[in-house]
Amino acid sequence: MYNILFTSAGRRVELVQQFIKAKAAKGMSGRIVCADLSELAPALYFADGSISLPEIKDAQYIPELLKACIEEKINLIIPTIDTELDVLVKNINLFKENNIDILISDSSTIRISQDKMETYRFFKSLDLHSPKSYIKGMEYTGEVPCFIKPLSGSSSINAFKVRNSKELEFFQYYIEDYIIQDLIIGDEFTVDVFCDFHGNPIYITPRLRIATRSGEVLKTKIVEDPILTQHILNIIKKLKPNGPLTIQAIKNQSDGNYYFIEINARFGGGAPLSMLAGADAATALYDLVQGKDLEFNEKAATAELVFLRFDQNISIKKNEEGFYAQY
Repeated sequence: MYNILFTSAGRRVELVQQFIKAKAAKGMSGRIVCADLSELAPALYFADGSISLPEIKDAQYIPELLKACIEEKINLIIPTIDTELDVLVKNINLFKENNIDILISDSSTIRISQDKMETYRFFKSLDLHSPKSYIKGMEYTGEVPCFIKPLSGSSSINAFKVRNSKELEFFQYYIEDYIIQDLIIGDEFTVDVFCDFHGNPIYITPRLRIATRSGEVLKTKIVEDPILTQHILNIIKKLKPNGPLTIQAIKNQSDGNYYFIEINARFGGGAPLSMLAGADAATALYDLVQGKDLEFNEKAATAELVFLRFDQNISIKKNEEGFYAQY
């Protein structure tokens, strides 16, 4: 019996479905449970069970999460959004004392991924190309157009291409804590990474971002690129992530180099597509918790596969016990 809990599950239906499929394929007993602040989070209605939790910033979030995990006999927590990573990593020992693991990297990796200036410095420390960056309090000496976004933001919220100096002045006022970066023009890539519990790579899957909406990929293609993969291996060697990592880069059309811009220490929104392509991190995770050793499989995902994502719906109805799905 091995029970997994996805926190802040929201709309991560595809991710939940991949784990349900992997559990069945491996013949594993146990439940896939989803937790969210809202009882209208779609992923709740695809799981084996659901949990309602307070907001992450609420002082009762960790006590309520721990209580729910104990009641549901959860073995592993998988976080899905950036804002919960810091609070979870700070409380990881509390959960370990109760025999509950969290699929999360260490505090250093979380800090590097969440502070965009630290991300930039990290990339530069590895001699990787990255857009020159400026934070609040630094004089901006770059050119416009440029790019501005929150220093600790995610999901492309309040991220803007700045076309002129007047817009830059406005956005510097509009965004409280910001980072300004040189604008890099070229093909954008997301790389889905999955490592074992010791930071050794199992899957590295680059995807060309063909079309996006609000930071989520709508159209994407699996690609093979030995140069990009080698860069990712260098990043992994330094960070030693536990489980998933999502890395974004742009191939500069002017010089052909990869410019690295983002790290997310969690499953990205498009990670289920890499799983469907063959880099099945969900199945690999079940293998790992069973004590199996897995080797790096560089060509696990089928190259040139194109994925087209679209919206679906599920209808729910309320009774005395709460909402339930109508199939």
